[in-house]
Amino acid sequence: MLRRPVLPAAILALGLTFAAHAEAAAEALPAALPDGTPNTPVPALDLDRYTGHWHEVARLPMFFQRNCIGDTTATYTSLDDGSIEVRNACRTDDGMIESTGAARRAGDGGALEVRFAPGWLGWVPMVWADYWVVDLDPGYGWAVVGGPKQGAMWILARETTLDPALFERIRQRAEARGYRLAELVVDPAQRDRIAAE
Repeated sequence: MLRRPVLPAAILALGLTFAAHAEAAAEALPAALPDGTPNTPVPALDLDRYTGHWHEVARLPMFFQRNCIGDTTATYTSLDDGSIEVRNACRTDDGMIESTGAARRAGDGGALEVRFAPGWLGWVPMVWADYWVVDLDPGYGWAVVGGPKQGAMWILARETTLDPALFERIRQRAEARGYRLAELVVDPAQRDRIAAE
């Protein structure tokens, strides 16, 4: 009776499985963008799909987030009046902090505005800030939020971290739109995932 070598077949099967997963991951990456890509809101944004819980994976430094050291989240909830409640939270050295605001459409597609001033000041134009969704996963698994001046930018994800290759591609696409990312603040969980790979 002839015996077939089991170990080489198992190694081959395992190698093919890893190759298939690597190929699928590479196909899932959005295309790289050329430098000078216009910084504009995405042409279409389904608010029903966009609402929900997001994790901040990275951001440009912002004064109002100066004490945040991790576990930063944003939760968007549709309200009956057509507006969106925005609830941001983060961990500081002293524990969790939270702020609540509102968002509204400010044009077509991913052009929104947010405010964290009291609701009774909502009529004052200067309390509203641009909130542009400039890049978006077709499955709404990640998003890049910025604005017309490119001074603020957040990379958000439904999960706490992104695959490192995907994270780097999203960074490249943001830089191609003119965001200067030398001072990008990366969430500790994302930094740990990058270091582990």
